[in-house]
Amino acid sequence: MTSVIPPSNGLEELPPGAEPGAAPAPASTRRTGWRAMLPTWSPKLAIGLGLVVVIALFGLVGPLLAGNPDTIRNIGLTSPSSDHWLGTTQTGQDVLDQLTHATRGSLQIGLLVGVMATALSALFGVIGAYAGGILDEAFSLFSNVMLVIPGLPLVIVISGFVPAEQRGSWTIALVLAVTGWAASARVLRAQTLSVRNRDYVAAAKVAGEKPWRVICVEILPNLLPVLASQFVFAVIAAILSEAGLSFLGLGASNSSTLGTMLYFAQNGFALQREAWWWFVPPGLIIAAFGCGLALINLSLDEIINPRLRRVGRKRAASRKSRTSAVRSTAA
Repeated sequence: MTSVIPPSNGLEELPPGAEPGAAPAPASTRRTGWRAMLPTWSPKLAIGLGLVVVIALFGLVGPLLAGNPDTIRNIGLTSPSSDHWLGTTQTGQDVLDQLTHATRGSLQIGLLVGVMATALSALFGVIGAYAGGILDEAFSLFSNVMLVIPGLPLVIVISGFVPAEQRGSWTIALVLAVTGWAASARVLRAQTLSVRNRDYVAAAKVAGEKPWRVICVEILPNLLPVLASQFVFAVIAAILSEAGLSFLGLGASNSSTLGTMLYFAQNGFALQREAWWWFVPPGLIIAAFGCGLALINLSLDEIINPRLRRVGRKRAASRKSRTSAVRSTAA
């Protein structure tokens, strides 16, 4: 009974090059079922996945191959060399070793925030919209209140009140998740209000299926592209927010992240000493990982918005026709 198609705005998907009002393409040429929920392969998706996979492997495998990032050597601040590929800090700690462990720490916090924020947004958005009535009004009011409160100042205030010895990765992740779910909940609520009125959901209700089964089996599969997009956005926001908090000295005190690397580099006057190898690598990893996730998010938007998907396929068909014309001319 489940219709595994992405939520749409009522427009039928057209094949590449087709005009509105034309006859629909044969069923064999259209993406149906779970294939319709996969993003269309494109250069931006390939680049985004490549950046994310490379950085994720660096954070997961790197600490297993690197040395102890806390080892202090009597060599002071040194530039990159064959012994230390990314140089050392003012206390002789290897920057590459620190970078591998810091990347893992940032990825861990980003993943935790992404899971918790997406779960909270689904709880308040999907369940509230499906239940309707007073519960939906209460959830919607709470989401609106959370949206009105400025996010970053609230995170700074909450982190400032937590003692430094208790600010671990889980604490920072919880603070970021609690302050970053409201916008996603509004999007999921709007999509759920559209999906719950469809025929297959009504048929499931008439068949006597329990509410939790209707939500899990009939509604959530149609919201997977939206949930994936909100998850990716939450991970991006979490890594950037954590880096900002750590740079202000309000980050996790018992874990190493890219933000803490920037914090210690700033305290060690790395910029004034022109020790670029200390602060440039963590900044580049944050920028590259955020860029990769943003490109993936743009690819997911093509699933959610049929207009974007149609334009992308028209461009692909146009490029293919131009290539065919060039080949035929050359022949």
